[in-house]
Amino acid sequence: MGKHLRTLKTLRAIALEHAASGHPDLASMARELGRVVHQDAPRLSVRLASLRTRQRGFERWLLAERRNPAISVLVMAWPPNHLTPVHDHAGLWGLEMTLHGALEVQSYARDPQTADLRETARDWLGPGDGTWFEGDHNHLHRCRNLSKHDTALTLHVYGGDLAQYFAYEQAEPAGRWIAQPQRSALAGHLPD
Repeated sequence: MGKHLRTLKTLRAIALEHAASGHPDLASMARELGRVVHQDAPRLSVRLASLRTRQRGFERWLLAERRNPAISVLVMAWPPNHLTPVHDHAGLWGLEMTLHGALEVQSYARDPQTADLRETARDWLGPGDGTWFEGDHNHLHRCRNLSKHDTALTLHVYGGDLAQYFAYEQAEPAGRWIAQPQRSALAGHLPD
């Protein structure tokens, strides 16, 4: 069991160390985190098995947080086929990495004048694969667990506390996007 705990502690330490400057080199952070996940994916899967079997819907678990410079590190549990709405990250920088399962991430850009959204990229992430974004109010994305049967787990590192953000829905198929304020909730704290 000690080895399983060390893997989460290592992921936490990498994220906190890289974010010590306030705005980290996200590519470097992703490489280091990905190396650990690739090496320890089976142990992480065992360590986090209880999150995969809870069957309580989408959940966010806090692994670490710091105020100066601000950072939060979370593990998220994605039920089978779960799809988020298109959403922003309140201007925070962020990094998202799959720990177990597979995720599809559709990225969007919002036009600052018209508020129109346009899809800019689509990524598929397996264990140890990550994507990241700079602190930009016009970056949005939507994520989906690609499995119809298994819960996916992801690691998220944000440049602050993502307590409030906006989710976007289209009024009609070709209509304008409407922003709805959202509050995020934690299912609990994970011991590292």
